[in-house]
Amino acid sequence: MAQIAQLEDFDEQLYKVSGKTDDPDGATEKYLIATSEQPICGYHRNEWIQEAELPKRYAGISTCFRKEAGSSGKDIRGIFRVHQFEKIEQFCITNDDFEVSSKEQIRMKEAAEDFYKSLGFPYRVVCLVSGELNDAAVKKYDLEAWFPGQGAYRELVSCSNCTDYQARGVGTRCGTKQGDKGDMNARASYAHFLNSTLCATGRGICCLLENYQTEDGVKVPDVLVPFMGGMDFLPFVRGPLETTKGEKKAKKAKPAKK
Repeated sequence: MAQIAQLEDFDEQLYKVSGKTDDPDGATEKYLIATSEQPICGYHRNEWIQEAELPKRYAGISTCFRKEAGSSGKDIRGIFRVHQFEKIEQFCITNDDFEVSSKEQIRMKEAAEDFYKSLGFPYRVVCLVSGELNDAAVKKYDLEAWFPGQGAYRELVSCSNCTDYQARGVGTRCGTKQGDKGDMNARASYAHFLNSTLCATGRGICCLLENYQTEDGVKVPDVLVPFMGGMDFLPFVRGPLETTKGEKKAKKAKPAKK
């Protein structure tokens, strides 16, 4: 984990496994994954991949665990921000040519866009400024969908080109393996790793409920009707949740608009 994740993220985001494990002496520290990108990075640890085998494209489906430290008081209701959730992740490996990995990043972003277009979600794509990037990524796109109940765009997808940052950590090389000394045609370099969310199911459900809600229930997007046994509408069976004490206080404290 330490070879592919930012060390600062360990205490901020990751859950550490303690107690009785298969390592009673505590020689290694274990953490719950925050995304399937992390174990997929290790699939080609210390491997030398020939360029003819690239790109390699993976889909990761996993349960993810995050502390969400620093998010106290944010999104306290519902399932938008939770500590355990399911996520489908895209992960790709290319050669060390930045132009090639940049094209692959665009392809991954467009795959996510196609998915949300099929669901009919209003969205926008944002290219993050360098100050918002972590140590691993050189370029990152966020796909933000419109949540009418919140009156805001919220992030559903993060698509990153990490170039060789993670590959160096796990020792994944690409190119021609070095043979005899003096072979000028031999070339070795680190592969480029890219990752992108396709869908974090909880947030996807939140967006669907807000965009397809009516007074009587929730419409089912056309593309999902076959997976719902032909059902195209989900009627409400109970009234809205009561306002919490905290929300009532917030409303009272909020100055009235002139």
